[in-house]
Amino acid sequence: MNYNINNLPERVVKPRNSGITMVMDKGLSLRQVEDFLEVGGAYTDIVKLGWATSYVTPNLDKKLDLYREAGIPVYFGGTLFEAFIIRNQFDDYCRILDKYQMEYAEVSDGSIEIEHDIKCEYIRKLTKQVTVISEVGSKDVQKIFAPYKWIKLMNAEIEAGSWKVIAEARESGNVGIYRDSGEVRQGLVDEILTQIPEETIIWEAPQKAQQVWFIKLIGANVSLGNIAPADVIPLETLRLGIRSDTFDHFL
Repeated sequence: MNYNINNLPERVVKPRNSGITMVMDKGLSLRQVEDFLEVGGAYTDIVKLGWATSYVTPNLDKKLDLYREAGIPVYFGGTLFEAFIIRNQFDDYCRILDKYQMEYAEVSDGSIEIEHDIKCEYIRKLTKQVTVISEVGSKDVQKIFAPYKWIKLMNAEIEAGSWKVIAEARESGNVGIYRDSGEVRQGLVDEILTQIPEETIIWEAPQKAQQVWFIKLIGANVSLGNIAPADVIPLETLRLGIRSDTFDHFL
């Protein structure tokens, strides 16, 4: 930090197991990655190459090298996993992880339907190769899960070996744990937190109002995902209570 301000909430230091900021890279150029890392790298814990953008991104190896040199883990979005699974190419997916020296992988079923026992088996298999982050929830706005089902799915995936479970919201923040307006499904979140340890969950929160809501509910060290690169510094000020939205919360 550039100077001292008293009585700010204490942030867990990197490498963090809680208070994670997961950033979504939707196709940044090498120069944009360099610029982002210069400003936001210190506050970023992990980067997701959204969806299957890694398939079409130029200079993928160089991009991954930039993140690695900055000490920031990277993983491919869960939609890439699903694209391989729907085509019966799980072994090919595993080889892709090895080819690009990935240390993390996301297992999701937001775009396709997978029997949950089978999804958990994929998690168990991949934990022998990488650290697994799994995602619960559908990208289909019409599919609304009851709280008990969220809890059941999250518990099963943690037991299968997931390091963290992501609560789905898409990059737009209007499905899953949110209503189509972007409003948090508060009852759902409250129910989940009665059964699932907070530190095991990454809440996708691409919108500022959603970030503020979770910071006020859980604290400065809540883990948040699908953060845009340009929002990393603004999010850190929200976490520290030095932005109007959370200014009074930590005083």
